[in-house]
Parts: sequence; C-alpha cells; structure tokens
Amino acid sequence: MPPTDASSDTGPSSPAPAGVGTEDTLDLRLPDELIMLFGPDGPDGPATGHQPLDGGVDDLLDTVAGWGPAPTPLGHFQLVPVRIARDLALISRWMNDPAVAAFWELAGPESVTDAHLRAQLDGDGRSVPCLGVLGGTPVSYFEIYRADLDPLARQYPARPHDTGIHLLVGGVADRGRGVGTTLLRAVSDLVLDNRPSCARVIAEPDIRNTPSVSAFLSAGFRFSAELDLPDKRAALMIRDRALRHLL
Repeated sequence: MPPTDASSDTGPSSPAPAGVGTEDTLDLRLPDELIMLFGPDGPDGPATGHQPLDGGVDDLLDTVAGWGPAPTPLGHFQLVPVRIARDLALISRWMNDPAVAAFWELAGPESVTDAHLRAQLDGDGRSVPCLGVLGGTPVSYFEIYRADLDPLARQYPARPHDTGIHLLVGGVADRGRGVGTTLLRAVSDLVLDNRPSCARVIAEPDIRNTPSVSAFLSAGFRFSAELDLPDKRAALMIRDRALRHLL
C-alpha cells in the first residue's frame, strides 16, 4: 500500500537501495522522442501499458486511458498510463529525490522502479500507474487503484468500488505552491466523472506528512481516521461524491 502524498508521499513500500540525484521538472518539456512514443494523438491519445481484453483487466478501473483531459487553473491536465520504455527513466529519477524516497522507498537503480511498475502493468488491472501531464509537461506520477480490492480494504470500512489515489509531484519547484492540491482535485474529479459506480475517492498519506494531508484537505477530501498500516501510520482521507461540490 503506497503512501499518498501531494508533494512526495504516495508510494508503496519497497526495498530502498541508495538513491541518486534528481532533476527538477518545472521547465521540462516533452522531447521529440517522448512525443513520438505517445503516438500520433499526442499525450491525449491511448497510452496503456498493456492491452485491455474484452471484459478484462481495464474494466476494474473503467479504462483510465480513455478518461481524457481535464481543465485546471494551471492548464489542461491528463492522466497518461505509464509505458516502461518511455517513462522509466523519468519516474526513477523522481523516486530518487530524497523527499520522495523517504515515503515511497523506491530509490535506487532503475530496476527498482521497473519492478514496481511492472507489478502493476502485468497484474489484473486493479492498479494503473500514470504520468500526470500538465500543459504538455509530465509533472507528476499517479497510481489509480481499487481500494476495495487492495489489502487496505481490511483496515477501514471499505465500500464497493472505492478508488484510491497515490501521488508524487516530481518537480521540487512545483511543491508547496498549490500544484498538488490542484492535481488531486483534478484527478479525484476524473475518477468521479468516469467511474459512476464509485461513490468515494480514498487516500492514505503518512500522518507525518503534514503538507500532503493539508493538500488533500484543500482538494475537497475529509479526514476520516488514523490507520495503522504495515509500513506507516496513515491518515485516511476521503472525498465523497455527495460532497464534491461542497468541499
């Protein structure tokens, strides 16, 4: 169960080899080879890490790849499902930022991040790793997962189709200025708009990560409980469909 954090704490616990440096992504623009890998439709086009089967794995999350872009105050935002060949180096670089590694515990060589991503991409579709692309720039990493099908469901009163969010904001300069809050609201809106069976969006940031908890509260989530999880003490954050326009 990854932690969930708007600045850096939203990832699972995995072995954490020695980290390396990272690069800020504030001014990162999609290189030509990345644009080509997105395909002719650009980042808004299909980019799944695996091919959906009829009635198969992508149905667990209502085909995240087809959710489309969402307007935000910072520009158009899109969830782009991860492709290992295209995205591994960037995501691994983010995972080696010490502030990120402290919570995700995925620092080390690219093979560490590779194994984490492949476990999701080769699984049954209950967790979909994505790049968060804002105004054409990949600025964040998300995991959209079925909280009701996750071990987390044993730790709180889960409801059918509860959908969880893990978030990492990649650029140091993007942290602490409301970017995480904006992305969390955009992604939770996308979940509620595209998953009509889902009544609640769930997150479980480390209780020590006060900037993350604050970002979730500002994005319309409410604090529900403290949870003792195997790898952390977490704040259970919930965004209810019924309250989405009130908070």
